[in-house]
Amino acid sequence: QVQLVESGGGSVQAGGSLRLSCVASGYTYSRYCMGWFRRAPEKEREVVATIGYYGGTTYADFTKGRFTISRDSAKDTLYLQMNSLMPEDTGMYYCAADPVLRCTTLVPAGFHYWGQGIQVTVSS
Repeated sequence: QVQLVESGGGSVQAGGSLRLSCVASGYTYSRYCMGWFRRAPEKEREVVATIGYYGGTTYADFTKGRFTISRDSAKDTLYLQMNSLMPEDTGMYYCAADPVLRCTTLVPAGFHYWGQGIQVTVSS
């Protein structure tokens, strides 16, 4: 059974930082494409960033160099460092996995496994 568990969310003021973590279990984590997605209030779920087995990364335009995705295969953990947070970054953040080496899609439907999500709230 594949499990993804997020942590590190919370409330922060605009300009602040948070680091999200996602611990994976139940499969060969290191050989999967991993991604972070988010869903803002009253909006569709959207990609934030993805990282493949070989370390290739893709970022949504709105991250604008503020966010960094990384992975530690030894710890089976995915990270998202978020700096210079803005109120529009508020939402539920989800960790997701796709059983391919290189990430080939940015569409949520392309990812097979999902965490429960964690809330990020940025106040102005």
